[in-house]
Amino acid sequence: MEALEPTTSDEAVASTTTPDAPIINLMDYEALARAQMTATFWDYYAGAADDEVTLHANRAAFRRLWLRPRSLVNVKTCDLRATALGAPISMPILAAPTALHGLARPEGECATAAGVGAAGTLMVVSSSASRRIEEIAEAATGPLWYQLYIGGFAESEARVRRAEAAGYRAIVLTTDLPRLGHRERDLRNHLGFDSITSLRMQGAEDVEIAPEDFVGDALTWETIDWVRSITSLPILVKGILTAEDALLALEHGVAAIIVSNHGGRQLDGAIPSMEALPEVIAAVNGRVEVYVDGGVRRGTDVLKALALGAQAVLVGRPILWGLAARGAEGVSDVLGILRAELDRAMALAGRPTLADIDATLVRRSREEWTHP
Repeated sequence: MEALEPTTSDEAVASTTTPDAPIINLMDYEALARAQMTATFWDYYAGAADDEVTLHANRAAFRRLWLRPRSLVNVKTCDLRATALGAPISMPILAAPTALHGLARPEGECATAAGVGAAGTLMVVSSSASRRIEEIAEAATGPLWYQLYIGGFAESEARVRRAEAAGYRAIVLTTDLPRLGHRERDLRNHLGFDSITSLRMQGAEDVEIAPEDFVGDALTWETIDWVRSITSLPILVKGILTAEDALLALEHGVAAIIVSNHGGRQLDGAIPSMEALPEVIAAVNGRVEVYVDGGVRRGTDVLKALALGAQAVLVGRPILWGLAARGAEGVSDVLGILRAELDRAMALAGRPTLADIDATLVRRSREEWTHP
């Protein structure tokens, strides 16, 4: 699950947001969502593993990158149109797979899919969705990918078949969950997937799969071969953080890689996704598309990720904030805010098309970030 960073000093304006105040940025949606959710379920969305160091580091990694704008470029019109495994999308921003949208709104992932489609982009549906694969597909107006946890091979094959039949266009196999991360907020709240009854009370009555059902430490690189053997859909692997694993993923025939540390919810102290992205890009060397998630909150973050070589970014918890605050309309608006920020950032940086964005746009700061 892609991480949520608590409000920091430069985003403190969000703490003053009221239901009647204008929505200016994603942190405004964060404040509205938090006000509308129970503390226990907010912590489930917001929390990460152990000391949440990686959670905070995901956001800080963007702050260590400076932009090098070019001047006197014709930026009257900026073109944000992109593709994801060949599917046309309105912008290089996707909705990441996140669990249990029913905790935010009773309509859950059905509302999310409607909002993502209205924004003209793609949604990755979680194996731990609170609505059935088929229901989500019926509500969607944009392309869908299905994120797969292996919950027993026979059961997982059945899920893949259902996703195929419902029109999902790719399988996203998550690789970084051999065991469930030590998520202390949930432990203190006595909230886990053993507390499924309480989750159902919040509109998650159709939860598809729970982490205790995962094969987990039985997964190996050969699992990718097995998934490829049961479907003709392209396979992406999510959770890659090293060049070594990127090269192994290529050997096993993946269609794309998602650089991700699970939002800091698995191994605390794992490298921030944006720090890992350059070595994965270098290892892949253009042979497959590479995506990244973790800490994206601004259009400038998207711009920096694209400059380092990402095909697109995936956004997780801001989608949930929009859903909790305003349903499908909020989801669409979150994506619209990011799109407007990216459009403005491209113009101010003198990069009017995605093809104009390259590594010369960014420069790494030598200043070290310290935990607040």
